[in-house]
Amino acid sequence: MNEVIKLLRAHRSIRKFTTQDISQEHLKEIVEAAQWASSSTFVQAYSIIGIREIETKKRLAALCGEQPYIESCPVFLVFCADLHRLEHACSIHNTAMIGEYTESFIMATVDAALAAQNAMIAAESLGLGGVYIGGIRNQPQIVSELLTLPKYVYPVFGIALGYPAQDPEQKPRLPMNVVYKEERYDDSGDKERILEYDKIISDYYTRRTKGKRSDTWTEQMAEKMQAETRSHMKEFLQKRNFLLK
Repeated sequence: MNEVIKLLRAHRSIRKFTTQDISQEHLKEIVEAAQWASSSTFVQAYSIIGIREIETKKRLAALCGEQPYIESCPVFLVFCADLHRLEHACSIHNTAMIGEYTESFIMATVDAALAAQNAMIAAESLGLGGVYIGGIRNQPQIVSELLTLPKYVYPVFGIALGYPAQDPEQKPRLPMNVVYKEERYDDSGDKERILEYDKIISDYYTRRTKGKRSDTWTEQMAEKMQAETRSHMKEFLQKRNFLLK
């Protein structure tokens, strides 16, 4: 196993950070690594907003569902799907942009996700840790106003970054033969494999919480898929000029 694969397989979400700041040099390296992620048809349809100002982080922590590690981390990165700059490209050539297609939304969202994963890996290679924050979509309009996002831009998620002040156990992943299929999608035997995985996850939570919690992966997913999930997103995205066609 080479060092890159070791780094990838060592990933854990870090939610407690030391007081050590992240240097501008390291932040530059992280953002530049993000920029070298693959991008659909070279569009590079994302932007990254770095937040260091404590009052802004405090406000975002509240908007994201009272997540204190946003406030405590040295740098909070907000990854945005961004088609706005393509308007500039079109105006340079005196053409009108049509960015409302669902495919454009998918392309920009994927670009942001690929860039973010590169950023996380780069940060971990420098000894930092972090956690993805999907709660940025809890109140996306207020977040957009706070960060002055124009139309054709929306916040996909954030990453709280810093030097780890904890050493959590890794959360086990699904068995490879559940997520990887060869030649065609064949889920025969998956239900039994997932039930075995449930036992692993239950044991993990029992250890992690010293017996206070022992729920399984399927219990979590069954509960999640019965709940309404950010039903405001469709209307919000349409107001941002996404998903209109």
